[in-house]
Parts: sequence; C-alpha cells; structure tokens
Amino acid sequence: MSVQGTALVDYADAVKRYDPVLGIEVHVELGTRTKMFDAAEASFGAEPNSQTTPVSLGLPGALPVVNGKAVEYAIRIGLALNCEIAEYCRFARKNYFYPDVPKNFQTSQYDEPIAYDGWVDVELEDGTVFRVEIERAHMEEDAGKNTHVGGATGRIHGAEYSLVDYNRAGIPLVEIVTRPIEGAGERAPEVARAYVQTLRDIFRALDVSEARMERGNVRADVNVSLRPTPESPLGTRTETKNVNSFRSVERAVRYEISRQAAVLDAGATVVQETRHFHEDTGSTSSGRVKSDAEDYRYFPEPDLVPLTPSREWVEEIRASLPELPAARRRRLQGEWGYADAEMRDVVNAGALDLIEATVAGGASPAAARKWWMGELARYAKQTETALTEVAITPAQIAQLQSLVDSGRINDKLARQVLEGVLAGEGDPEQVVTARGLEIVSDDGALLAAVDEALAAQPDVVEKVRAGNQGPVGAIIGAVMKATKGQADAKRVRELVLERIGS
Repeated sequence: MSVQGTALVDYADAVKRYDPVLGIEVHVELGTRTKMFDAAEASFGAEPNSQTTPVSLGLPGALPVVNGKAVEYAIRIGLALNCEIAEYCRFARKNYFYPDVPKNFQTSQYDEPIAYDGWVDVELEDGTVFRVEIERAHMEEDAGKNTHVGGATGRIHGAEYSLVDYNRAGIPLVEIVTRPIEGAGERAPEVARAYVQTLRDIFRALDVSEARMERGNVRADVNVSLRPTPESPLGTRTETKNVNSFRSVERAVRYEISRQAAVLDAGATVVQETRHFHEDTGSTSSGRVKSDAEDYRYFPEPDLVPLTPSREWVEEIRASLPELPAARRRRLQGEWGYADAEMRDVVNAGALDLIEATVAGGASPAAARKWWMGELARYAKQTETALTEVAITPAQIAQLQSLVDSGRINDKLARQVLEGVLAGEGDPEQVVTARGLEIVSDDGALLAAVDEALAAQPDVVEKVRAGNQGPVGAIIGAVMKATKGQADAKRVRELVLERIGS
C-alpha cells in the first residue's frame, strides 16, 4: 500500500502489460535582469514583495512592455531545440483565479508560440539515444509564491493561513512542451529524467538561466498515461506538477505507472487531474481535476502588440549560439581518446567540466580522468559530497600531476599530497614542502641507504651475484622503507645492481 492507500502494481509487471506514454512540460526561468513585462528586479532571494511594480501587482491602469532580452533568450532556446521560429506571434491572457496571480490572468502564449516543431536527442546512461519531439516553446510570466503556514504538509489543505510573495510574479519563463513521448516502454522513467537533464544542460550552455532546480529555476510538469498496447488510443493522463529534481522526475513517472496500472486492473478509470509529488515517499497524491485549454478562456492580450522577429535577427542569434552539450561531449571524447564507456562514466559522475579544466591546466586527459574518477570520486563517496563540491580545484590537480610528471613525487607520495590539499594545507607545492614529501634524488643519500640494506641482507646479495635477480626487490623495499617511500625506485634498483656488481 502507498501512503495514499492506493495498491500499487509491481513496476516490472505494469510495463509488461501496459504501454506508458509521457508528456513533459518544462518551465525555465530566464536569467534577465528585469521581469517579463515591467522593470522590477528579477533577482533571487530578496525580501518578500520588495521587487514589484504596479504591473507585476496587476494594479488598474498599469500597462506591460515586453522584455526584449527575454525574447532573445526564448529564440536561443528554440533554435537550440531545432524549432522553427515564428515570423509572427502574440501573447494571450490565460484566465484563472489564484491568489498568486494578481491580475487574475497569466500573460502567456497560446495558439501562436514563438517556437514550434522541434526535437532534441537525449542520451541514456548506457549510450542509447532517444529522440524527443518538441511541440512548442512559448514565453510567459511566472506566478507569485504561496506559502501555506500551519498544518503538517506545507500545502493549503490543513493550513492555518497563507502568505503570498509577488517577487516571482512576472519573472520571464519559457515553457517547453513535448509531443507524446511514445516507445520508451520500461525505460520511460529514465527517458524522462534524461530529457529534463538534457534541457537543463542546454539552458546552462546557452547562458539563458542559472537553471538551478533547487531554486525552482527549472521545473517539470510530468504527464503519464497508460494504454494496453502501442497501437491503442492514448489513455487518460495525469499531470504531476512542479517536480524539481532529476531523481524526482524519474520517481514520479515510475510511481504513476504503477499506480495507474493498479487503477486499470481494478476496472476503474484514471482521473485526468493534477497531482503532487512527495519527495519523502516518492509517491504522488491527487491535486485538482485537470483543466483543458478551453477552461482558461484564452484570448489575445490587447495591451501587447504582436512580435515579428526579423529573419536577420534570428540568423544573428543562430550564429551566436555556443557549442551545445552533446556536440561538446563528442568533441572532447575525440580529443581525449576516451572509450564510449569511459566518457559515459565521466558524464554520469558530473566530472566533465572538472576534467576539461584539469586538462586545460596542463594535465593529460588520462591523468585527469585517473584523479577525478579514482581517488577523488572515492573521497566524494566516502564523505557524501558531490564531486563538484570536493575542496580541491582542477588547477590544483593539474599542479599535482605536474609534480608527478617532473619526478619530484611518485604516485604514492602524490596521494599523500592529495590528502594534504583536501585537509586545507594549501596547494600541492606547499604540501610537498611542508610535509617534506619530495623524492630523494641525491645519490649520496640513496647509496647510504642501499649499503645499509645490502649489509643487512648478505644472503640476498649472494643470490643476485649468482644470477637470480628476483630477490633484488627485497633490497629495494628496504631502501624505500628507510627513505619513507621518497626514493625513486628505478634509481634505487640501478644503484643496488651497481653496488652488488662491484
């Protein structure tokens, strides 16, 4: 039983007997300085209701003006998603009555979006590429933020009262709507997660948003429906609202598939409704009956003129687009010589930027991968820290590898240096100096240690003189121990053989 009291069908059984179909609506807050239709600041974290104007508060007589930078960002997103860019489009009023919508309507785009008919390829963890068709990407403004005080859930049900912060009201958004995502089968949750992550990476590459999901910069509404076979008509969908992490997107899809399968198995009908996702349990609960487009009574916004982006401007924007994440990964893999599995591991670990910066600092791609995917990945796991949050920089790793390449330290000593850097003792050079970890390269000091080891093991010396070089390792080990691992093992071997031979 789930926390809502709904029996669930085992996921594997559900996807054997039903064909899941997804639809995902992703909202991204654009990183403009001001709001979509007025000059109020659009920054994050200010005192509640301190970033408002008569326009964002919906006061009578206040007239909107379109933010040109937001239009440019919307076109950038549309082009990156292989969309057609409209030569003519306009805004509409989407009418509904919530306290966080001060005008009692949201200024959005309905039948004439700025971008349409696109697609994006998403790569799953095993390298499978799945194409998601984009129906539209349209501009709109965000609503304010409701805070429900009292009660156990933080939602309106059971709350004592609610507070509204209108700082977010009017923040520019682009909403990206997929066509039905069919054919994913049992991998539907994974496809949903990979799709949202792909969009997040594109937003960051385009520099149109901070795209921080924990701040709500990127939010996904996840639609799920089931049908008996891929040839059957689409089933009734539910829409799980405002899911704001990749893991939660995957869990929400998985839960809805199991829940809807149970409803259908019981001979009941899936209700078309919005649902809330519960992070603590990975479950969803009923919100409200889902409205269709006609319920919002869309009509053209009379206070805003239509937009007519010139083809010259669109092509200028296209020419200015940066290298997109998928193309960048392919280029770097070719430059670094990584196998497909190695590159997937790097991407999945979130180490791509770290390795690129380390290579830029002078380390070889193999060495950079060795440190980030080896020692540092283990350290991050042990300390339950994200790899990107580990207290060491790519420049420091490049410096550490430079010390190894120059022969000043060996791999064993390098691990000790790494420990020092992670402990906050400074850069690798400073740790080497402070701990006295540099390799002993003075032949005089090495010979003294070699002679002492030879004198302590005369039987080994006789075996080597008799032609058996296997026991040489015992002498080398004794020298390395005497020098606390700071001798060059290759040079020690040369000196040992020279001494025994003479």
